[in-house]
Formats: sequence, C-alpha cells, structure tokens
Amino acid sequence: MLSVEHVTKTYGKFTALEDISLTFTPGVYGLLAPNGAGKTTLIKMLTTLLFPTKGQILWEGEDIRALGAEYRGLLGYLPQQFGYYPSYTPRQFLRYAAALQCIPKREADGRIDHLLETVGLGDAADKKMKKFSGGMLQRVGIAVAMLNDPKLLILDEPTAGLDPRERVRFRNLIHTLAEDRIVILSTHIVSDIETIAGQIVMFKDHRLYCCDSPARICARFQGRVFQLPAGMPLAPGQFLLSEGQGADGPVLRVLCETPPVNGTPVTPGLEDAFLAIYREEQT
Repeated sequence: MLSVEHVTKTYGKFTALEDISLTFTPGVYGLLAPNGAGKTTLIKMLTTLLFPTKGQILWEGEDIRALGAEYRGLLGYLPQQFGYYPSYTPRQFLRYAAALQCIPKREADGRIDHLLETVGLGDAADKKMKKFSGGMLQRVGIAVAMLNDPKLLILDEPTAGLDPRERVRFRNLIHTLAEDRIVILSTHIVSDIETIAGQIVMFKDHRLYCCDSPARICARFQGRVFQLPAGMPLAPGQFLLSEGQGADGPVLRVLCETPPVNGTPVTPGLEDAFLAIYREEQT
C-alpha cells in the first residue's frame, strides 16, 4: 500500500500541491487534471525525484525517503519521454537496462523474453528500434519499467502522440499489468483512463478535488447535462461543455441546473465531468 499523507510541495512562494492525502492499493489509478495542476509534481515525489515540503509518503507504513534504494527497487517508472539507443533492438536495450539494475543475466534473459511477449513485441524483439512507431517504443518503455517486476508502476503521459489503435492496445496492456500491482497513470486525455481506471484522482486549485470511480464522478452531473441544436444562444446559467455532431446535425452539450427549452437530457461522460469541474479555467 502506498500512502500520501498531508503532502505539500512548494517552490519558493509558489505552491504546486497543498495538503494532499491519498491511499493507493492494487489497481489502476488515473491522475486527470489540466496541464499545470500538479500531476507531474506528484509523480516526481512518488518516484523520489522530488521530496515533499511538508507531509510524508509511505510504502507499507515506512517513509520512502528512509527506504531509499529498497523502495526504488519496488518501483517501475515510464516518464513522458525515455531515452533509448535507436540502433539497439528491444532485446539488446532490455539487456542493457537489466545490467544497469544488476539483474543476473540468466534471470534477465528469461524475464526479457516474457516481457517482450507481454507487450506484443515478440516478433520485433531483434529489430532495430529506429524503425519503430511511437506506440512500439512506448511498449519497449513499459517493458523496461517492468524489468524488476515492480509492485508500483507509474506512467507519465504514456499515450501522447499515439494513434487510436496503439492507444487501445496500450489500454488493454495496462489492464493485464494491473492485476497484482498499483498502476498510476497520469494523463489529460480523458478517453485513455475512462475505461481502465478504477479510481480517478483530480486536483483543483492545487488541492485534491476527488479520488473516486469514473461512474461516481459522472453521477455528480446527472440531470445537469443537456444537448441542444447548434446555433441556439445560451441562456444565463448555461455553460457550454462541447460542440459536436449529432444524428440530425451539429449539437451543443451544455451544463445547467434547469432543463433548457428544446434541450434533451444526456448521460454525462467523464469528458463532460472534466469540462464541468474545470470550467472556471476556461472562462
């Protein structure tokens, strides 16, 4: 279990996160917030790249600063961009990463074969990575993060730049990896976590806004999201969430407390909830 207890992080007079308390158990957690809300700051503290100004982070009840290398040995981390050698094959690169982690060669080779199959790169294990797509490189990155069979896997914006097919493949892979470990996935792409995260962590005004299931977050806005024909002027108290294409032409999705004239109630999705929660930042 990973516990964040009353953590505050400041940079001079700027407060990036304030009094954050969270508990993580095995499963997938999505960190969902606009850019600059504190997602990366939390990730850097969880990976010991930064330390809290106040509060503490505990692994199984022990401070991760005191655990040091023991804690980092339990951790797998895929940053937004990871360095690799284009002339290496995935197998060569994983062997190199295993050597850096002091994993014995015989043990590493067996683990590497298994990981390459797990991430769907068994047939490309001996091809040079300079010819890989962005999605294939991300899968190599996940394999590197999984080399030590981590109890805690942290992925920072892992689907940025991937095409829809690669993103679906990635989501399926995360489902598999999360069966017996904590997976923390940071993103601002709602669709990446709506279907795979059991809990969504959201920050607002540098504080914890919620840690809840996607269904319960969406339920907060049930009966308050409506679809209108495009071109209709918004009345006072109506907030435009998004514009899109309906069965009969362009439509607006709006948030309001009172059902609008010519409005059709719709089931709110996580994107609606996200836009509603952070609407002040857009006005």
